[in-house]
Amino acid sequence: MTDKAKMKIALVCPASLPATQFGGIMFLCVDIAREIAKAAHDVTIFTTDLDFANNPHTFNRKLPKLESIQGFKINRSHVWFWYQLFYINPMMYYEMKGEKPDIIHAIGIRSFQTLIAALISKNYKIPLVISDQGGLTTHPDLAKNSLVKKTMYKLQNPFIKFIINQSTKIIVPNEYEKEIFATFGAESKVTIVRNGIDVDELYQNKIDFKKKYAVGEKFILFVGRFNKVKGIDILLRAWALINSNRVTTNKKLVIMGVDFGFESEMESMIKSLKIADTTIVIKKPPREDVIAAYAACEFLVLPSRWELSPLTPLEAFAFKKAVVSTNAHGIPHTLEDGKNCILVRPEDDIALSEAMIDLLENEDKRARLGLSGYQLVKDTCNSQEMSKRIAAVYRQIVKT
Repeated sequence: MTDKAKMKIALVCPASLPATQFGGIMFLCVDIAREIAKAAHDVTIFTTDLDFANNPHTFNRKLPKLESIQGFKINRSHVWFWYQLFYINPMMYYEMKGEKPDIIHAIGIRSFQTLIAALISKNYKIPLVISDQGGLTTHPDLAKNSLVKKTMYKLQNPFIKFIINQSTKIIVPNEYEKEIFATFGAESKVTIVRNGIDVDELYQNKIDFKKKYAVGEKFILFVGRFNKVKGIDILLRAWALINSNRVTTNKKLVIMGVDFGFESEMESMIKSLKIADTTIVIKKPPREDVIAAYAACEFLVLPSRWELSPLTPLEAFAFKKAVVSTNAHGIPHTLEDGKNCILVRPEDDIALSEAMIDLLENEDKRARLGLSGYQLVKDTCNSQEMSKRIAAVYRQIVKT
């Protein structure tokens, strides 16, 4: 196959459009599909019929089984049953088998969809590329969940080893995840490709966020799932501290996201901490409203207890917004403390409040950090650069 020869590529993910609330791996998969399709390759995303409705378990048979969009195709098969985010859609095996791709790239290893991809790869001798993006061994849920969930994760271990052994290449976003795969003896398969975002999509948005939501004040923004791992409880306590110091005069905290088990507790905390008058919660926001919020906010705060390679800060950087986050897990491999963000210890509401006050009171610092983040996205962490490097990995595999 020549360097310009057309490849038939099967991308695999637990969710795809229109389930934008699913999060990062869905956006990464769509961005890769769109950008590689622009180079005239035949790209299909094999996925479920998840259709988010403020929960991760709404499946819609009315979604097209096969849809062409933005130059690539989405092949959906119905989910028969599920446990947590493990969606069982057996018909995907036959759909992918019939496609006969040159290469398969599965994103999100702890998924039924990636197991199907590995079986197709083995049975039909098709090269398999895998990306995790989900904390294969480091996600807090692996250690802190119920006995049933822990048992479920242990039952997945033989399948995960099979998937890793079957893979030809493993694409990771940073050194942190490379070390995770080294514990499986797969370091030689790993290639680092920094995650990127679709800047063009962000800049097409024309919504006036403050007008739509009647926000007259300057505001700090949180975007993410309503889940304890995101550190929303730490954020709320930090915001209460800031309120008590009267730094929040004419300032708001805007929280945008979808419920992943923490919504009711979050609302109770807002009431008990007496910060309801300075806090705005926007549930299940449309994607365009999230983009508009990035453009309108003072800066983004992401107080996560765990992240692998977060995309949300990159989206804020695209609008030259500074970020306050934590130095947990993979975050310092994406963000650089003092250069494009302020990183604090996780679980530390006092340090978080101090960092937020620092940016609230220092416009020059906000601008400097935001501009540095913008340069990172412009040069490296964009979907075009990411997809170009991933396509080069595909090409190298297909040629060998």
